[in-house]
Amino acid sequence: MDQVDRTELAAFLRRRRARVQPTDVGLAGGQRRRTPGLRRQEVAQLAGMSVDYYVRLEQGRGPRPSRQMIAAIGRALRLSADELAYLHHLVGEVPGPLPGPVREVRPGVLHLLDRLDDTPAMVCDAIYDVLAWNAMAAALITDFGAVPPVERNVIWRFFTDPVARDRYDADGAARFAREAVADLRAAAARYPKDPSVRRLVDRLSGASADFRARWAEQDVDVSRSTSKRIRHPEVGWLDLDCEALHDPLRDQWIILYTAAPGTPSHEALRLLKVVGTQDLTPRP
Repeated sequence: MDQVDRTELAAFLRRRRARVQPTDVGLAGGQRRRTPGLRRQEVAQLAGMSVDYYVRLEQGRGPRPSRQMIAAIGRALRLSADELAYLHHLVGEVPGPLPGPVREVRPGVLHLLDRLDDTPAMVCDAIYDVLAWNAMAAALITDFGAVPPVERNVIWRFFTDPVARDRYDADGAARFAREAVADLRAAAARYPKDPSVRRLVDRLSGASADFRARWAEQDVDVSRSTSKRIRHPEVGWLDLDCEALHDPLRDQWIILYTAAPGTPSHEALRLLKVVGTQDLTPRP
């Protein structure tokens, strides 16, 4: 059944074509353009389709575009992710997944992390790469700025660094191992062609027998908010609520660690704000 909204599709394409300047796509501007934006034949050329095909789309009488054609038009018109998703819906298609995990963090989220000066907070992508963090997250977990970028991955640290794993109690470690591997498998299915996902799985498989065994179980799950018991070398054990807020457009997670006011863990977080990333272990 043809579900193309041809009237809205034609109007949308015309408006977006008028918005793109020739210089935006590497074309000469010229002196004889009577209307703003690209010409129809230029869009067709950029998208790799016939001029007649594109003209019919803008006239509301063209055939139903394929997913490949939608992607080509989106690139030619410099559509944003939201606009491309809208274009998919206009032709009756469900938008496809992102090609791979997004590493750019929205500026507003970075500002939020900076303002949370009493709450550990960080941003992870779909495969648990740590993309951004605040000072309290560095104090609670580790100073990610001092860690090589290739090792700024929560799952990698857990399965390859005994110190990181020992920060959990026994029940928490078992639960995190199970949930993280299941979540990573779900991400691998969402991004089957992304090399960073396969590279992480291969590295973990080569470094950890525990990971290999859990990966072979083929459990699939997605991160949810939870509670954690974490041991800090300076302030001791903390019982924390771990809120995982999902940004679906970028498939990123904003992780917040909080403790109920008046509890020992809340007081420990206040002390941690003072201690920061200092190592207070007595020197011999």
